[in-house]
Amino acid sequence: MLRHKVVVANSGPLIHLSQIRRFYLLREFFKEILIPPAVYCEVVVEGRGRPGSREVKEASWIRVVEIRDKRLKNILQLVLDKGEAEAIVLALEVNADLVLLDDREARLQAKRLGLHVTGTLGILLRAKRLGLIESLKEELNKLKKAGFHISRNLEEEILKEAGEYPDN
Repeated sequence: MLRHKVVVANSGPLIHLSQIRRFYLLREFFKEILIPPAVYCEVVVEGRGRPGSREVKEASWIRVVEIRDKRLKNILQLVLDKGEAEAIVLALEVNADLVLLDDREARLQAKRLGLHVTGTLGILLRAKRLGLIESLKEELNKLKKAGFHISRNLEEEILKEAGEYPDN
């Protein structure tokens, strides 16, 4: 378990896990999650009434932390949105053990900067391995119905890892 680790999240995993009623997995895996102001604004303020808004606002274990390096944020915003850029900067500033990101380009940038990354799919795969969810395939189907984009290759790969692919 990563309950003692420093974890920073972008909005994607918070929203997507809320959409499929698996937000509680974040609390199961992490003692505390740090989010930058842009992520809070995106999920709670701009996302008011949508999945993730109430959950993030009411979660005492999610803490908003200001970033200091505005210059790096501005550089990252040339290719990423504000929340992703701030999440990466915050992860670097607090020396995070893990940053939760779903966007492909954001994950690439974070890895280039030496960060360890996982996202919604990684959280669900861990939950499957620990027996906290019965079927990863069902969860992926719920995500896709909610608008989550996943390539066929990635879906097959993650289902193989979970032991749910037809060839297993």
